[in-house]
Amino acid sequence: MGDMAIEVEHVVKRFGRTTVLQDLSFAVEAGKTYAFLGRNGAGKTTTIRMMLGLLRPDAGTIRLLGMDPARQSVAIRRRVGYLAEDQQMFGWMRVAEMISFLAPFYPTWDPALAADLLKRFELSSKTCIKHLSKGQNARLGLLLALAHRPELVILDDPTLGLDPIMRKQFLRDIVTYLQGEGVTVLFSSHLLYEVEPVADEVAILDCGRIIRQSPTDDLRAQVKQLVMLTADYKRLPELPHTLDVQPRGNQTAVTVECVEPALAAAEAAGVYPTVVELNLDEIFEAYVIRTNGQDHVATTDLERVA
Repeated sequence: MGDMAIEVEHVVKRFGRTTVLQDLSFAVEAGKTYAFLGRNGAGKTTTIRMMLGLLRPDAGTIRLLGMDPARQSVAIRRRVGYLAEDQQMFGWMRVAEMISFLAPFYPTWDPALAADLLKRFELSSKTCIKHLSKGQNARLGLLLALAHRPELVILDDPTLGLDPIMRKQFLRDIVTYLQGEGVTVLFSSHLLYEVEPVADEVAILDCGRIIRQSPTDDLRAQVKQLVMLTADYKRLPELPHTLDVQPRGNQTAVTVECVEPALAAAEAAGVYPTVVELNLDEIFEAYVIRTNGQDHVATTDLERVA
């Protein structure tokens, strides 16, 4: 394992009597793309704000690029690109004026890259920001987050507000570009299908804790669904590593987080289930159901934390 771009160790964050983050720990290796997944209220955006020095943890430590956000937030922001859904810009400025205003704050600002992104995102430098559409505003935010060639890019629901074609273009062009440059990416999104093809590693955050952290390929290889007749399921002992059990008429679907021992246990009892592949949406839902003891969680309701 190489150097760590992000290190979060035993972080606790409270707002009044509400504990938002509980003993949160994870690390992101430099040069990797890391997907940070969580429902509304899970603590994703609170974590990101602490990384940027906008909030302070009540306990634990955070380091970005070897620096302490609580003490070195200015230095961190010069080396980090950040895009939030609600990023605010001066509406009275033209696009070119906003770029010129921001550039002096970054010693590594690259005018040629800014010009290239302006063209790629089909933005006019003469347009007043208050007249930009939501999608155009998001594209300008991306430009401003990338033009100083940051070592680490934090994208908090980055494609929210973009049309479907632009979302695909973003994933193909921007994330691929960042990966090619060796930039570390922390990608927080409520659109899980977007994360799946680009993330090297996935962390599932719920109730203020990381409930699963794994390379994306390992997660898909290990978490499976075993489908069998309900009559067969009822005569089985509880399968190891069970996340969720769903009756489906005369069949039962059991989602397990480690397929090999669960399958071996079923076959040892004379039951031979069908193994079903799951996508990231379905895997996420199974973990959240287990954590919350709920009958159903709609993954389409995933939102950023305020």
